[in-house]
Amino acid sequence: MIHKYSVAGHIFVVEGDKICRMVSQIAGFKPFLLDKDNTSEPLFRFVEGQTAPLMQQALYHFDYEDVHGIFGRYNEGYLLHLQPQDKEAFCLWHRDGDKDVQMNGLWEVYLYRFALWLGFGLMTLPYHTVAIHSSCILYQGKAVLFLGESGTGKSTHTRLWREHIAGATLLNDDSPIIRIEEGKVWAYGSPWSGKTPCYKAERHELTACVRLSQGPENIIKKLSVLQAYGAIHPSCPPEFAYDNKLYDHVGSFINHLLSNTRFYHLSCLPNAEAAQLSCQSIFPNEA
Repeated sequence: MIHKYSVAGHIFVVEGDKICRMVSQIAGFKPFLLDKDNTSEPLFRFVEGQTAPLMQQALYHFDYEDVHGIFGRYNEGYLLHLQPQDKEAFCLWHRDGDKDVQMNGLWEVYLYRFALWLGFGLMTLPYHTVAIHSSCILYQGKAVLFLGESGTGKSTHTRLWREHIAGATLLNDDSPIIRIEEGKVWAYGSPWSGKTPCYKAERHELTACVRLSQGPENIIKKLSVLQAYGAIHPSCPPEFAYDNKLYDHVGSFINHLLSNTRFYHLSCLPNAEAAQLSCQSIFPNEA
């Protein structure tokens, strides 16, 4: 069994009866499924592997839910190891230069959904494609990313846009894919949208990024290039920040993004006035 998907303009396949069944259980992937008669050549494949290789160099440790994750290198490529508490691990690995991304272990949705996210990011990073931790709003045909640490109020702010600004809609609430193509920056919907089910197979030109922080009043300011770098860098996948080869791609992506996108910082309250202020600043002729 083979299922073919297109995310952010990158075509990949999921191959094998078991892995196809598992991925088809994730609601977010359905809008990105291509017709069976699609003949486009895939960039890479997700396949079920056998025994996972041994981690030789741990690059990044992290935790989510009951999982301790390690991203690093084995002797032939990159390896992701996800270890739930008191359960079998789940692993994803990719040999350098190969088109196959292999996965195996405990097939639970919260494990392989994250592994698919990282595997997609790993394989598309050389093509100026990065998943940005943000909430993405659409307005007047353009996309705006709202950045910030977890709990800052990204989802609250984009909800306020939708409630108080006519025509504003949500593209993705956690992990839109940003891709630079022919000098333009595009925001794509993705199968990963956090707690808000918003899975749109669409792309829109990115016009601005706004770093949010909580404050006693609503104040917005445009950022310098150096400040903009500090705003976007923490929202890029941290797994790729500790390997020179991967981080070269991240750095190149950020440099292109800074050259083509406006950046702001918004210190705000969770109210309608904050949404209206950011909208008026980004779209002065339309808001």
